[in-house]
Amino acid sequence: MVDPPKPPTQLYTVIVVSDHSQAVRRFRLPRRLLERAAWAAGGAGLLGLLGVAHYFSLLGSASENRVLREENAQLRSQVLLVQEKVAHMSATLERVEGYDARLRSAVSHLQDPEKGQAAGPGEPGGAPPAGAGAPGALAGSGGAAAPDANAELHAWLEGGRPLLAAAPGGWPARGWITSEFGVRVDPQSAETAMHRGLDIATPHGAPVRAPSEGTVAFVGVEGSYGKVLVLDHGHGVRTRYGHLSETFVSPGERVASGAHIAAVGNTGRSTGPHLHYEVIVNGVPENPRRFLAE
Repeated sequence: MVDPPKPPTQLYTVIVVSDHSQAVRRFRLPRRLLERAAWAAGGAGLLGLLGVAHYFSLLGSASENRVLREENAQLRSQVLLVQEKVAHMSATLERVEGYDARLRSAVSHLQDPEKGQAAGPGEPGGAPPAGAGAPGALAGSGGAAAPDANAELHAWLEGGRPLLAAAPGGWPARGWITSEFGVRVDPQSAETAMHRGLDIATPHGAPVRAPSEGTVAFVGVEGSYGKVLVLDHGHGVRTRYGHLSETFVSPGERVASGAHIAAVGNTGRSTGPHLHYEVIVNGVPENPRRFLAE
């Protein structure tokens, strides 16, 4: 039995014409070979597209991870700041409770001078015990209790005067507030960060004055804050001044309230002349607006 003839193989002719005066070349390629080449090219293109999509997906994940890491770092910083403030508030509350107890005791003695005298072992109305002083002596001891309580109250009030004097109640420079205390968007990095003071915009060279008396604790350069000056007002209170153009005091020098200590500048990482002003209580930054007299 004779096999049926095979269908002729379909061929495609590829003509290559050179730019120069050379012979024209012809290539005869089977249809199946071209189809396989087309499938292979399509598969390679699809794999390439999938690879590019995966690459951009990885880039997006890396960007999201970086943002999350930065947010976590900022949250940790804020948590630490809150913990420091809570510890400071607890210590302050303990001191206030101690002052309150002393004040109540002093006022109680002033209102009732006889309070606190020990009763004799006899029956009411009976004779005083042996060795007891005359009634006049008892009255005298009660009268002495009142001056003692008065002296204690006076001493307590006088002891609070240095703490009041240490509070920085004056404005260090005259101008307008351009950035408040707290979390803000950094004007240069466009990222959220904790701003630990007030920015007071005022002309370059404007005077910076001590808001209360104190001792110069530091004068120098601190990174992005440029020229910096720190005053120690005692009782754990310090004030810090950044972006200065000049300073007129030296470390260890005692300055009076209102003294001209520096000049406003634009040093460090700053977008224009202004004073960065901080109030630090027991190592914890506080909002300077709580101390400023309007």
